[in-house]
Amino acid sequence: MRCNSGKRAYRTETLAVDALLEAHVHFDYRPGTGPVNFYKCEECGEFHLTSRGASNSKLTEALANGTIYKLKRAAAWNDKLKGR
Repeated sequence: MRCNSGKRAYRTETLAVDALLEAHVHFDYRPGTGPVNFYKCEECGEFHLTSRGASNSKLTEALANGTIYKLKRAAAWNDKLKGR
């Protein structure tokens, strides 16, 4: 779903966290770039990703413990096996 602002909207905080982590798995953000957290939109009442503010604790943990790296590697192998 999209908000009137044109941003992708997520109905729950859980979906927003999942989208935040997935974004870091599927896109190659340089350090200090890309979405770092989410916020509740006053306009639509749903959640949007943001590159401003403090990093979400689950994202910080996933980056620190190597989960994002492992998921990136798995996605790359999946693409390779599918011939992409």
